[in-house]
Amino acid sequence: MLYYLLYPLRDYVSGLNLFRYITFRAAWAAITALIISLFVGPYIIRKLQSLQVGEEIRSDGPQSHLKKAGTPTMGGLIILAAVIIPTLFWARLENVYVLLILFATLWMGVVGFIDDYLKTVKKMAKGLIARYKLLGQLTLGIIVGAVIYLAPEFEEIRTLSTVPFFKNYEIDFGILYIPVVIFIITATSNSVNLTDGLDGLAIGLVGISAVAWAMIAYVSGRVDFSDYLNIIYLPGAGELTVYCSALVGAALGFLWYNSYPAKVFMGDTGSLALGSALGTLAILLKKELFLIIIGGVFVAETLSVIIQVASFKYRGKRVFRMAPIHHHFELKGWEEPRVVVRFWIVAILLALLSLSTFKIR
Repeated sequence: MLYYLLYPLRDYVSGLNLFRYITFRAAWAAITALIISLFVGPYIIRKLQSLQVGEEIRSDGPQSHLKKAGTPTMGGLIILAAVIIPTLFWARLENVYVLLILFATLWMGVVGFIDDYLKTVKKMAKGLIARYKLLGQLTLGIIVGAVIYLAPEFEEIRTLSTVPFFKNYEIDFGILYIPVVIFIITATSNSVNLTDGLDGLAIGLVGISAVAWAMIAYVSGRVDFSDYLNIIYLPGAGELTVYCSALVGAALGFLWYNSYPAKVFMGDTGSLALGSALGTLAILLKKELFLIIIGGVFVAETLSVIIQVASFKYRGKRVFRMAPIHHHFELKGWEEPRVVVRFWIVAILLALLSLSTFKIR
């Protein structure tokens, strides 16, 4: 929005020429997101408290979590405001990449909000019925996949995906592309949702992932950098750097309230929206397989649940003390902040590893 208002005036005010640079707009998107988080956060938290929109804690979970009962949830509203508003301000809104990532974030944000609303306001224990939640994820995957498959901007690379550690090698999913997109969006949104079980854990991991995706978006959108690194050049994808930077700012701002002991939880409003956003970023940047590395902690959390359920069903034994795996470490005696920080450290190492794959090939 500001790009269209101020950049045309560059002939009159030379300083406005800065708006042509993605790095400038990305930096200010992060700053704007942080300011919005810090500004609207207290208001939303007080509003949620007045409406008695509190989290219900599982009785079969770690006993140390029982004291968190009643903590306001649906804090994902803070995150959505802090991501969407700066992106609208600082990104170029005619860009198909920006439109798709905003759509994905809002779509699953609405699905998550409905789920939280039914659970906390209407006191429906299960919230949104699982099949309706899945329907929302499937529909989003179909829309995103169809746009990429049909839009002229993706004509030459629509079904391709970069393979980490291999130079000039891509997988072509062909007619399976849309099902792959559906799977990725569904898996990532559910993975972040599963990980959101400790104060600051999920939002910190999302922020770390967003930094990695911002760098990938920037180099993918520049012909010189993409040529040097031998990766797919994606004209216009650089604008996703603005969105990713806003996501980093929003994560830092929300962490102000969500760090231990949390004053607010993101709820499904935040976790489903952020998960789908990370999946959509990977899809748009043609780096779907990089999700396994950049989102390695999310993958581990999901696998721990799958392994636990399968083991108990077929062997009658549990592999972990509790799943997802962050609860396993809690029950081993690790304090909650220690689990969170150590998971962050692992995520940082994985993010660095993912970026190093552009040269280790």
